[in-house]
Amino acid sequence: MLATFSETVLGVVSGSIVGFSLGLVGGGGSILAVPLLVYVVGVPSPHTAIGTSAIAVAVSAAANLARHTRSGIVMWRCALVFAAAGVTGALIGSSLGKLVDGQKLLVLFAVLMIVISAVMLKRRSREGNAEVKLTRENLPKLATIGVLTGALAGFFGIGGGFLIVPGLMLATGMPILNAVGSSLVAVTAFGMTTAINYGLSGLVNWTLAGIFIGGGVVGGIAGAAAARTLASRRGALNIVFAIIIFCVGLYMLYESLERL
Repeated sequence: MLATFSETVLGVVSGSIVGFSLGLVGGGGSILAVPLLVYVVGVPSPHTAIGTSAIAVAVSAAANLARHTRSGIVMWRCALVFAAAGVTGALIGSSLGKLVDGQKLLVLFAVLMIVISAVMLKRRSREGNAEVKLTRENLPKLATIGVLTGALAGFFGIGGGFLIVPGLMLATGMPILNAVGSSLVAVTAFGMTTAINYGLSGLVNWTLAGIFIGGGVVGGIAGAAAARTLASRRGALNIVFAIIIFCVGLYMLYESLERL
């Protein structure tokens, strides 16, 4: 499936915005992928936008996972159990998402964005235990929360990091820094599961996904550089980004309800 010149340009720009957001504030940027694909690039089908964004999210997460692995903050055993359980949820969630009317799916997606903005505004001061390990006590919690988180991620075609990070902290008590790094294992797995499920139904624009990923790489480099420069203002940046997500969610909700 070939992309037009305008789709290429808008895809690169949109991917750069998502990549820049991820590099700047460390998460949440993937939630912008679907609205950018629908309202900026002009992808006519919400389902195709979700499938296309899922592969872009998975590749971006995998790239960031490699960086965090080198830093030694990924708790692999806990992360792999969470991801393995979540893949089942993502498969179920993405299958259900394909059955929901596209416009209704966008309404639900908009509501989720508004909820996410509220979650991002809520700061967590819990330090956690950096020595946590996979045990019989936390295994059921990891599996249960993983399935539920994967189902939401698959249904909406998002990375789900905003849910995975607190989920890992709740199940194991690990510090937020380790949870952020470990969450990328699940984000990659959930994104690939959703993308494959949608791709088998012909609901992924692979050319556009490649363009979007390319823009995301450039944006991510710029965002990471900006984050180092503005390190002392990360709290303010998170607040601004949460407000942007809230406004985009309201716009999507208005537009989607108008089309129902």
